[in-house]
Amino acid sequence: MREFTFEAPAPEKWGEGLVSVAASEPVEMTARLESVHEGILVSATARTRYTGVCGRCLTDIAQPVEVEIQELFAYPGSEATDFEVQDDHVDLETPVRDAIVLSLPFQPVCQPDCPGLDPATGERLTESTGAHQGAPIDPRWAALQDYTPDPDDEAPRLGVENTEES
Repeated sequence: MREFTFEAPAPEKWGEGLVSVAASEPVEMTARLESVHEGILVSATARTRYTGVCGRCLTDIAQPVEVEIQELFAYPGSEATDFEVQDDHVDLETPVRDAIVLSLPFQPVCQPDCPGLDPATGERLTESTGAHQGAPIDPRWAALQDYTPDPDDEAPRLGVENTEES
């Protein structure tokens, strides 16, 4: 059994969605290699950072990602496995890349309760000026606005004055 700790750059961009691990981004590895009857068992932890944009408000984000892998690298000529020992070496790039890409969020957010963008103005709701605009009124219903009570007025606007009879 041998244990290794090392750092290597990502050889290419990993991931194709809103977030990805950039090419040359450092990947820290802590690996344990054990000789077993079938080959070499690798147990490893990989740490790196992904970058991209929030899926709600399109803010740039960068978050750490950590994955654990365990893979058997079989000796040449043994039963079919996904990976083989080649010249007494194991190539960890493919299993590490696969584990990291599968752990990337499909809909990343900058914060768990990100409100997103204002559909009317396109501004980020977290950066809003505070001026609340009501929902736009459909012009087909605008004429009915005169017949509905205004919450700021004390008396409802019905087109006639309220008079009290004694």
